[in-house]
Amino acid sequence: MHFEKRRYTWADGKTLTIGERPLIMGILNITADSFSDGGCWNTPERALQHMRQMIADGADIIDVGAESTRPGCTALGEEEEISRLEKILPLLLQHTTVPISVDTYKAKTAAYAMAAGAHILNDIWGLQYMREPGEMAAVAAAYNVPIIVMHNQETTVYRDLLSDMQHFFTRTMAIAAHAGIDESCIITDPGLGLFGKTTEQNLYIMQHLETFTRLPYPLLLGPSRKRFIGAVLDLPVQERMEGTGAVCVAGVLAGAAILRVHDVRPAARMCRMAAALRRQE
Repeated sequence: MHFEKRRYTWADGKTLTIGERPLIMGILNITADSFSDGGCWNTPERALQHMRQMIADGADIIDVGAESTRPGCTALGEEEEISRLEKILPLLLQHTTVPISVDTYKAKTAAYAMAAGAHILNDIWGLQYMREPGEMAAVAAAYNVPIIVMHNQETTVYRDLLSDMQHFFTRTMAIAAHAGIDESCIITDPGLGLFGKTTEQNLYIMQHLETFTRLPYPLLLGPSRKRFIGAVLDLPVQERMEGTGAVCVAGVLAGAAILRVHDVRPAARMCRMAAALRRQE
């Protein structure tokens, strides 16, 4: 572990410690068009039931997303994104026993979520969404909440994959510092999947994950059901649990602090076992 153990406490009494064991983030998509579970949890009753089940299965965090980021999807305007969250997020916050993060790259949506009582921001553009320069960072700083900053780009062209990703995070940290975000609030994410990466590039990142777990920030890994797993195993999205688990185990062994998954119960068990096997520094 190359970061200091962190303990977060929120005004509603929720707490979270990062660094004692791998944490499981359960994915709750309240969308109609997400790549693997669109339309499954987009009513208040279904979303609440699924959140409760994931917590019972071992989720330490629930990550709520109102906009699909799958390839080819239509981007939501912020008003529609907020409208979807308004129907479900307050109910989840009322009943959750663990922190809730909100998956958005739009500052106005982030501000709504934070004002509603959400605990963590999850930004797939790592504070670098070009249409809103500096705005997401300002929201995170104003609410002084943990923020997950993911590597992302629009092409799969790199001069040097790992070096270019490191430069991306260097820019993100500069933006965060300029906005006044405390370093203890930053969690990194290499952005596995089709976030400017081919199957081969995703595998290469996993083979060199310690490049990023050596940074002084906790690392979140989000491999769940991703296309590169399907490409390796030649399996459809509904049959990628074992492949996801293998990537999670490799991530834990390389030092990942948080694993973002759909299938919470098996992932939690596999990560707990991997943590027991990991050589302690």
